[in-house]
Amino acid sequence: MTPTPNPGPAPETTARPPGPAGDWLRLDQQICFSLQSASRAFNGLYRVLLKDLGLTYPQYLVMLALWEHGTLPVKTLGEHLRLDSGTLSPLLKRLEAAGLVRRERSARDERSVEVRPTGEGLALREQALDLPRRIATATGSGLDEIQDLKVRLDRLTTALDTAAANEA
Repeated sequence: MTPTPNPGPAPETTARPPGPAGDWLRLDQQICFSLQSASRAFNGLYRVLLKDLGLTYPQYLVMLALWEHGTLPVKTLGEHLRLDSGTLSPLLKRLEAAGLVRRERSARDERSVEVRPTGEGLALREQALDLPRRIATATGSGLDEIQDLKVRLDRLTTALDTAAANEA
């Protein structure tokens, strides 16, 4: 009797299971990875564009919220930005050291700290006015496409927040 040769490990196959999406566990099939990659690309572009303003991207988000709403309690600011106080506090400390915001105890509730933009922080808004146009141009998409994508991402965020709350 002749021994059967050991064929070794099975060769890897690149065949995808049936279906339009292929193998759902491939990295290139993950929506979360596409969103993370797009976010990193946005952050990279913002890093370059915000350099002249002396802001990081998270600091820019704080300033956007304050330019829109004026004085806000830290807790509310964190809710707007989806940031916890451990992340937000160092951002505010650096913005305050740069003279762009001021933190003060609330006159109505001493337990609450309010943040407001300073005159210098408000003046910075004028320098930032061209940023959205530059970002839109960099995407290569029209304004309608960008607005549609934003609406779809907002809907996705709401659905994921709801799913996470239901799973908890």
